[in-house]
Amino acid sequence: MQNLPLQFSERIIFSLRSLYNRYGYSQFRMGKFEEYDLYARNKDFLISDSVLTFMDTNGKLMALKPDVTLSIVKNSKDMPDTVQKLYYNENVYRVAKGSRSFREMMQVGLEVLGSVDDYCISEVLTLAAESLHCIAEESVLNISHMGLLSDVLKQAGVPYSAKGQVLKCIGEKNLHGLEKISRELGVTEENISLLKQLISCCGAPETVLPELRALLGSSEVLDQLRSVLDALKGETCRTALRLDFSVVSDSRYYNGIVFKGYVPGLPSAVLSGGQYDSLMQRLNRRSSAIGFAVYMDVVEQLPQKGREFDVDAVLLYEAGTPLKDIRHWVAELNQQGYSVLVQQRLPENMKYRKLLKIDGDEVVILE
Repeated sequence: MQNLPLQFSERIIFSLRSLYNRYGYSQFRMGKFEEYDLYARNKDFLISDSVLTFMDTNGKLMALKPDVTLSIVKNSKDMPDTVQKLYYNENVYRVAKGSRSFREMMQVGLEVLGSVDDYCISEVLTLAAESLHCIAEESVLNISHMGLLSDVLKQAGVPYSAKGQVLKCIGEKNLHGLEKISRELGVTEENISLLKQLISCCGAPETVLPELRALLGSSEVLDQLRSVLDALKGETCRTALRLDFSVVSDSRYYNGIVFKGYVPGLPSAVLSGGQYDSLMQRLNRRSSAIGFAVYMDVVEQLPQKGREFDVDAVLLYEAGTPLKDIRHWVAELNQQGYSVLVQQRLPENMKYRKLLKIDGDEVVILE
């Protein structure tokens, strides 16, 4: 399958950067290298445990960055009483999925560090959903909560040593494997049924939250989930949100809400993130943290249908149209999220979603 034209990838990155800037996030810039020890101590946090290394002139073993989050945490100030909102678009170096070769690939994302409260979490979920919308009009953001999963596993009597095995089955929705391991651990049939029902709870928040309340009863974590998701009612991003407790992450690093984003035409997630206070503690940080990454190497695998347009809107104008009117309509369309090409005549072979024309005080749709 051919990769997307660079122009498409650049448009996505520009849209994401503009989105994060509108919410007041600052760009975080970093070098290409880190000491290898940072990744060696946190290999389970990485997408791939293969790291490209070299020996520096001072004798230190260095690594080309396979991950951005670890670098941001290491190189940012630990300020637990404030909130730092950062975004990045950086190249990372890791083995590409489905291959045995290292690749340089672009990753875009954001991190919120410090005093992370429910507003911060709701904002990050909003930006994750809107990031998916920048890639494709239809998308799904599947949301889970590692705190809730950990509480249920503890209630069911799953020992900590077996937690990873059980979470792996939950992540794969492997009911047979879940039953087998649970019985070997001496988990009661009632609690096995509870775990299976939790895996089956999947869908729109307004449907799943009452089911969870009936299944789990009173729960601080469930109260937090409801509070965060209720705050997004009425927003356009709400339609993309789904609760799905098969979304799991390593509980040694993630302690709260976790999520993965999908767009049509791609089988794997193009976005992944969550709250990783446990990682912060491992790195001797007092701050909380939440963030996500958009994997541009996955986005580049979009089939032709996902990249059939060169631009969202072509805006035509006639000679003599006041410049302020043209600029006004471009700003209006940009604010609505459209990329806009302004021309007097329609270029040949241009693929667009909408063809518009300035007509006096109005913009009319031609196609």
